[in-house]
Amino acid sequence: MSSEPQPNAQDVDELEAVAACTGDLRATIRALILANNYLEAEVTELMRAVSHAYLRGRFHTYSG
Repeated sequence: MSSEPQPNAQDVDELEAVAACTGDLRATIRALILANNYLEAEVTELMRAVSHAYLRGRFHTYSG
């Protein structure tokens, strides 16, 4: 039995991101910032689409 702590899923994901950038931490950070910007833009676009659908009456709020 090993006394070393096992890495959790977040630690493994971070290590995979570093490995994908061949160990270059600056490249890893740059890639993560670009990915985050892309995801933020996608969220903004989806929020606009949902808001537009609510205005047009396609969705109705739950009134319990």
